[in-house]
Amino acid sequence: QVQLVESGGGLVQAGGSLRLSCAASRTIFRIYTMGWYRQAPGKQRQLVAHITSGGSTNYADSVKGRFTISRDHAKNTVYLQMNSLKPEDTAVYYCNAAPAVESYWGQGTQVTVSS
Repeated sequence: QVQLVESGGGLVQAGGSLRLSCAASRTIFRIYTMGWYRQAPGKQRQLVAHITSGGSTNYADSVKGRFTISRDHAKNTVYLQMNSLKPEDTAVYYCNAAPAVESYWGQGTQVTVSS
């Protein structure tokens, strides 16, 4: 059973930064492409960034240039550095494999950006 635990969310003013972490219960990052997703109220969950096992990254246009995804295999952890945050980045953020594995969804971490 794989568990993914997200942390690092919070309340921040527009223009601020946050760093999210996703810790896995066992080593899966060497196998899977990992992604950060977000879901805003009333909207569908969307993939905002992913990183392959080899370290290649890709970003949604809405976060390109502001967010950076990275991974630490030794710590079984994936990170999302979020800079220049905007109110429209407000959402619950989740990590999962990409494409997502249904059983891997965790509780997520809330990010709220005030204007």
